[in-house]
Order: sequence, then C-alpha cells, then structure tokens
Amino acid sequence: MASIAPEPIPSAAAPKLAPQHFLPPTPRELRAQGVHRLQVGLFGLAGMVLLVGLANIIMDHARASDNATAEAAAASAAVARVAPETAVSRPGGDPLADIGVVPDLPSSADTRAAVPAPALSPAITPDPAASPVRR
Repeated sequence: MASIAPEPIPSAAAPKLAPQHFLPPTPRELRAQGVHRLQVGLFGLAGMVLLVGLANIIMDHARASDNATAEAAAASAAVARVAPETAVSRPGGDPLADIGVVPDLPSSADTRAAVPAPALSPAITPDPAASPVRR
C-alpha cells in the first residue's frame, strides 16, 4: 500500500490574518446597555429603600419596647412607694424567681436535708517508698 501524503494548501487559498478593527456598537446594543444600566440602578434604589424601611421598623419596635419597659419600671416604683412592705423581697431569696423568670426552687438547706450526700471514697495516695522514681 502506498501512503498518500496530504497535499499542501496553496498559499492563495490560505486564510489571511488581518487585524480586527473596532466596530462601533449598533443602536440596538446601545439601547440594551442603557436598559441594563437602568435596571441595575432601579433595583439598587429599591434595595436601599427596603433596607431603610426595615431599619425604621426595627427602630420603632425598639423604641416602643423601651417605652413599655420604662412605663413598667415607673409603675413598679409607684407600687413600691405605695406599699413598701410588698416590694421588699425576702432575705436570701432569688430575685429571678421573685419576678417569675425561673421557678421557685427549694432553698439549699431544704435540698441538703432531702437528698443524702453520696458516699465519697477515700483518696488513694501513693506510697513514696515504693515509688520507682528516685530523686
């Protein structure tokens, strides 16, 4: 079998590499760029309006809860002035339990009496004479 060598491409048929020149954008491309810029700007503006509105809602809620806390503190101070014996908590009491945040737990003396202490095993001390380490 005879091998067939590829024929060289004639130089006249070879593609000529020419520099590519800048082509100005068409009116359609210019319009598409303008619409895209307008969309990005409007979405950015809408995002900022939403963020400012959310911040305003959060600040209004914080201000309202702060006013409610101040009114509650003023009311408790007025009650303490009217009936000071009820405003004083029992000595050694838990202030969180007094305001109802945690359940009223038995005092530590009651707990010690109700629950027996676990038996502790004596500590194991090594015999210094039997120690393998010599000093």
